[in-house]
Amino acid sequence: MPSFSPTVSTTRTGRSPALAIGATAFAFLVTMMGTTLPTPLYSIYAQELAFSPLTVTILFAVYAVGVVAALAVFGRLSDDVGRRPVLFLAVALAAISAVLFLLPSTLPVFVVARVISGLSAGLMTGTGTAAVIDLFPPDRKAAGGMLAVAVNTGGLGLGTLSAGVIADVTSSPLTIPYAVNLALAAVAAAGLWIFAPAPATRPTWRLRPRRLQVPASIRGAFVTAVLAAGTAFAVTGVLTAVSALFLTRYLGTTSHTMAGLVVFLTFLFMAAGQLLARRMSTATAMLAGCLGLVPAAGLLALALANTVLAPLLASAVVLGVAGGLCLNVSLATTVERVDPQLRGGLSSAFFAGIYVMLAVPAVGVGVLARFTDLRAAGIVFSALVAALGAGVAVAQLIGRRRA
Repeated sequence: MPSFSPTVSTTRTGRSPALAIGATAFAFLVTMMGTTLPTPLYSIYAQELAFSPLTVTILFAVYAVGVVAALAVFGRLSDDVGRRPVLFLAVALAAISAVLFLLPSTLPVFVVARVISGLSAGLMTGTGTAAVIDLFPPDRKAAGGMLAVAVNTGGLGLGTLSAGVIADVTSSPLTIPYAVNLALAAVAAAGLWIFAPAPATRPTWRLRPRRLQVPASIRGAFVTAVLAAGTAFAVTGVLTAVSALFLTRYLGTTSHTMAGLVVFLTFLFMAAGQLLARRMSTATAMLAGCLGLVPAAGLLALALANTVLAPLLASAVVLGVAGGLCLNVSLATTVERVDPQLRGGLSSAFFAGIYVMLAVPAVGVGVLARFTDLRAAGIVFSALVAALGAGVAVAQLIGRRRA
């Protein structure tokens, strides 16, 4: 199993690269935590602000728009001005989003906060991944990519779980999670200022959005990677869209911790999937991951159809392992193999693709729920994403036979 301990020389600041990696990873973690804090709280917002499933879907959609916009428009910014300034910007946007959530809850403020949260996630996802990989030596890039995905998914999972726990044990469930995240963002900014390596040259900060490009040498691998990891995110999108409201409306669960736990399990077991991927060949891990998404979606549909909890939890676990396999191999065959000056843009292009695939089924569930109900909509889209996973797996088998 790979170790995360770097073996490079000290950074330009003269400090150990381990401190730079720690500061960068912590900023990455805190930013991603902030993006999922609202997830287990949607049932509270639904009561206080009369949110319907469609409203929740719209809020998810505007967040995804923010993510994809940041990735697509500013995905190569860190390649131009350096990682550190863009990391600071992402943390600052996360803090602004937390401040907006601390204001009195209204739908317009909520929408703006989610858009800004999406922008912070988009900037951090592309730049944070590239920054962590950059800090590892050439022969340890795989460990860097593994750490980047672990921090990314770990932050997403910890955000939902921490918000759910706080909501259950405090009398201010809609303020304390964001106040805690705001404080953590301040610590993250301080860590970046002290430990993160500065750009080798003074950044010009000319706003020059450039089109994301994928090197011709890895375009085939890139398409495969986006389809595989994107399918994992598509199943995650359906799970996220239905789980919180399903627990409260159909299972009568009053625990917000449980709502957070479902999503947390997914991202926790994504880390396990990454460890498993290191013990398998690239082709086997990718195929196993895509095939695993089919029962994950099937278990979700089973939970919705029979209004039971156990298959929902099992779905989260299976989805996590399968998604971890897909994400690990996808990064290993794309972002880790390009030169550093291309890494930020390629990382952003990769995550832009999979976030689009995350958003589409989640939005579709909310729209369809207007004409049926949440359970039926979730079952339909579970079937669709299961078919997508099976299709990607079949395409890989065909490609291997032709190779």
